[in-house]
Amino acid sequence: MNVVKRRLSIGLAVVLLLAVVAVVVWGRPGGGESDATATTTVRGVVGSEKLAFFADRRVVEVFARNGLKVEVDPAGSRQIATTVDLGRYEFAFPSSSPAAQKIQRDRNVTAVYTPFQSPMAVATFEPIAALLESAGVVRKGAGDYRVVDVAKYLEITGTRWDQLPGNTAFPARKNVLLTTTDPAESNSAAMYLAIASFVANGNAVVGTPDQEEKVAPVVGKLFQDQGYKQNSTEGPFEDYLAAGMGKAPLVLVYESQYVDRLVRGDGSIRPDMRLLYPAPTVYSKHTLVPLSGNGDRVGKLLATDPELGRLAATFGFRTADPRHFAEVVGDKVPADLVDVVEPPSFDTLERLLDRIAR
Repeated sequence: MNVVKRRLSIGLAVVLLLAVVAVVVWGRPGGGESDATATTTVRGVVGSEKLAFFADRRVVEVFARNGLKVEVDPAGSRQIATTVDLGRYEFAFPSSSPAAQKIQRDRNVTAVYTPFQSPMAVATFEPIAALLESAGVVRKGAGDYRVVDVAKYLEITGTRWDQLPGNTAFPARKNVLLTTTDPAESNSAAMYLAIASFVANGNAVVGTPDQEEKVAPVVGKLFQDQGYKQNSTEGPFEDYLAAGMGKAPLVLVYESQYVDRLVRGDGSIRPDMRLLYPAPTVYSKHTLVPLSGNGDRVGKLLATDPELGRLAATFGFRTADPRHFAEVVGDKVPADLVDVVEPPSFDTLERLLDRIAR
C-alpha cells in the first residue's frame, strides 16, 4: 500500500512539474515559442562607406530580430567585381550598379536589391562657390540648390585659381581641379569618370571603342593632374573637414557623407561649407547581389524593412521610400535631382580606366 501511495505521489509531482513548465513556456511572448530565436550568421562583402551602417547597434538589433547576424568585410566596388573571392561570401554589396551587373553576369544571379543610393556631389566652401559662380562654372540648379556645370568646368581645367578674373578670395597658384580618389581603386572616382566622359562625349553615355578613344585624353587629365590620390572617399572628405579650403577647395564626395555629418549635428559641417551637385551627376546605386538563400534574406530585409530604411537615411542614404530620407534630412539638401545620367557599362569603365592608367 505504501509503495502504491509513493508511486502516486511521484506521478502527481511529475504532472505538477510539467504543468508549471507548460505555464512558463506558453506564458512567454510569441505564443509558446522561446525568446531565444535561432540566429544565422551571414557573411557579405560591402563597399567601405557602408561599414558604419552595418556596425550600428540599431541595425544589428533589427537583423537579430529577424534571426540574422550579418558580418561584413570592406572592399572597393571594382575589387568586389573583379578580384575578391566571392566564394567566401553569401552576398556582395558594391556601391555601383555596373559592378553589381558584372557580378550578376559572372555568378549567373537573377535577383538583386537596391535598398539605397547616393548622388555624387561636390563639397566646397562659400568663397569658392561664389568665385566659380562669377566664372560661370557654378549656377542655380532646377531646384533650390547650386550645381557645378561640368562642361564649363572642363573648359577651365588647366587654369590656375589666381588667374580667374577678380579672384581675391582664393588666389592660389594651383590649377582649378576637383579632388577625387584613385579611379582604379575607388567607386566614387569611377562615378566621376562616368560624369566627365558623358560630357566629353557630347552629352551621351560612352558605349563604343571610338568614343572611349575620343574621351580618354580629356578625362585622363582630370585624374593625372591631381598627383597623389587616396584610395577611399573618406580620405579627401576628412581633408575637407579638417584642413579646410587651402588644401581641399573642391572635393568629390558621396552626398551621403555630407548629409551624415549634417544629421549628426556634431559641428563638423561649418557655416561656410557648401554642397554642390555636378550637372549632370550620377547616382551611386548600392546594389546587393545575393549569392545564397541567406544572402537573399539580407537583401529583402534591407529593401523592405521600414526601420532599416529609416536607419539608412540617418547615414545620409536615399532609400527606396523617399519619405525616410525626407523625415531625417528635411530641407537640408534637395529632395529631387533633375540632371542625372546613367554610368557606362562595367566593361566600358574598365577599358577607360585601363587607357587612363596607360
